[in-house]
Amino acid sequence: MQSFDSDGVRIAYLDVPAAGGGGDPILLIHGFASNHAVNWVNTLWVRTLSQAGYRVIAPDNRGHGESEKLYDPALYSSEAMAGDAVRLLDHLGIPRADVMGYSMGARITAFTALDHPGRVRSVLLGGLGMHLVEGRGLPDGIAEALEAAPGTPAPNPTAAAFRTFAEQTRSDLRALAACMRGSRQTLSRAEVAQIEHPTLVSVGTLDTVSGAGPALAALMPNARALEIQGRDHSTAVGAKEHRDGVLAFLAARP
Repeated sequence: MQSFDSDGVRIAYLDVPAAGGGGDPILLIHGFASNHAVNWVNTLWVRTLSQAGYRVIAPDNRGHGESEKLYDPALYSSEAMAGDAVRLLDHLGIPRADVMGYSMGARITAFTALDHPGRVRSVLLGGLGMHLVEGRGLPDGIAEALEAAPGTPAPNPTAAAFRTFAEQTRSDLRALAACMRGSRQTLSRAEVAQIEHPTLVSVGTLDTVSGAGPALAALMPNARALEIQGRDHSTAVGAKEHRDGVLAFLAARP
């Protein structure tokens, strides 16, 4: 892992060259409580994309993995994390890249495309559908469960699952609680319609967290949906159908 200074915040990242050298760059932005390894390496995304001829750049979001931990929710806005993504491209001298995110990472990707359209070649939103607009999906109580003393019952099963996942990834629970409180911004339908890049919205058919993928894709002028059959929010990310669909999309985009 390498790292760089993103407006005063240390961001760690993986930079894997394309097999055979060269290759279009793709920036991968992971989900909440995850990190580059769990979201992208262990699920074979890095290997798949590298072997397909892409340069793969995968940061740890602020507060996650090997990046700097922050404890003020105001420092975790989607706009701030989109800024980290663009400053990483600046650091690497990359004018523009395909940008792919999963769950919270898809939210960051959407904000990156909206706020910095010239830096994005195509948009790949995984594990996030209409809840980008409607703001539903995750229940309350996740931040409180992350901050609770060990053994404290969580307020709901989803909060308990996030606490368990965060512990498994050896995350800083207080930093994640701040991130949960600060990063759940939405976009309006009009704002989503301004994302004119070639876009793929990929959501599992059993996903109860993301909201409908086809409905979100329908709001954008150049988007299509990929419905990942029989997969929920946790299992869709690494599905072969997901990887195959992304590779086909990337091969066909301008």
